[in-house]
Amino acid sequence: MHYWLLKSEPDTFSWSDQVAKGNDGGIWDGVRNHQAAGFLRAMTPGDRAFFYHTGNERSIVGIVEVTRSHFADPTDPSGRFVAVEVRAKEALPRPVALAELKRDPALEDFLLLRQPRLSVMPVSDRHWRHILKLARRPAHE
Repeated sequence: MHYWLLKSEPDTFSWSDQVAKGNDGGIWDGVRNHQAAGFLRAMTPGDRAFFYHTGNERSIVGIVEVTRSHFADPTDPSGRFVAVEVRAKEALPRPVALAELKRDPALEDFLLLRQPRLSVMPVSDRHWRHILKLARRPAHE
């Protein structure tokens, strides 16, 4: 299993919207950055991702599971970009704000802090476990 982070503007698509999609989940589409799209191509069913609210909130709020590997993004008329399907697994007991992540020396090499504009990115096992600790959630799967 691999870990990821998916960013979404809560005014456009929020954690609540993801949860409302139920167990079937839904499509994660609209990614137009080639590096981020490459990360979508690397996702496999069973992988987990942090759900990150951008905008004014700027915090990790939940965990989703990848349920379908990449396929042609139906919102991309050029056919160059891909989407995946994800479903909500759980809300974090405590959201972890970007400001808190930035202050934590254990996360100084976290990709979110080095490439903040990237909307999809991998998360190392070490960072995943540490962020779960910050969120006050046990690291078991």
